[in-house]
Amino acid sequence: MEKKIVFIDIDGTLVDRHEQIPASAQEAIHKAKEKGHLLYLCTGRSKPEIYDHLLAVGFDGVIGAGGGFIESQGEMIFHRQVADNSVRHMVDYFVEKGFSFYLESNGGLYGNVQLEQHLTDLVTQGMTEAEKAKQGKHPFLEKITFSDEQLYRNDVNKACFLENSAVPFSEIQQEFAGEFDVIHCTVPIFGDDSGELMVPGIHKGIAIEFLLNHLNMPLASTLGIGDGMNDKEMLELCQVGIAMGNAKAGLKEIADFITTDLEADGLYNAFKEYDLI
Repeated sequence: MEKKIVFIDIDGTLVDRHEQIPASAQEAIHKAKEKGHLLYLCTGRSKPEIYDHLLAVGFDGVIGAGGGFIESQGEMIFHRQVADNSVRHMVDYFVEKGFSFYLESNGGLYGNVQLEQHLTDLVTQGMTEAEKAKQGKHPFLEKITFSDEQLYRNDVNKACFLENSAVPFSEIQQEFAGEFDVIHCTVPIFGDDSGELMVPGIHKGIAIEFLLNHLNMPLASTLGIGDGMNDKEMLELCQVGIAMGNAKAGLKEIADFITTDLEADGLYNAFKEYDLI
């Protein structure tokens, strides 16, 4: 049996909006590991957002920050960060324009003060006061340090901003043209015009190529599975590109195979389709 290497997105592919991994997905991962295949998370998240319960499922490593860093077998083999002057530019811009935003580093997540209430309102939308009290503070909010004084940093992987109806997405793209790749965010509650500022030229496809060279594995052995447009380069590069049933229409157009939705055993069915299990 030929060993395969499978790259799996997190949000909307491996976990649902409640951070839960379907039992069928866990079963698929365990069976694929037993057959000797390599499995890597390939996500826009930075290290603080890659929770222990995700890693415990049994992955060989992580491509994180949308390709900004690679960990393989516990070793950091690649890491690209934002230049100091570019951090200052984006922080100054977002503060001036009134955005809620946060910076991602491998040591933590750092948001401006107004982000805390903005996120709290989003994650508790539609809840009664009793339900809010029972839930307590959302785990994602627990991960963020909210401070306007800790935003000018030298360890930033990328930034994420929530939708601001007063500022069109195209204006943000123009502001940072040539300095950052500005892409839409894949977290639905952040808003349609939410987004991320990425180090230019860094994406999941570039990181996969780097990892394959490191592991001395052929491109022919690769499968990529995702649901958002930040998975585009991954699906285009991999020998087999798989879109979830709940994927964006643009991703489905370039996929070799469209599996079922996340909550309809999508990951398991994809693994079954390509004889990984």
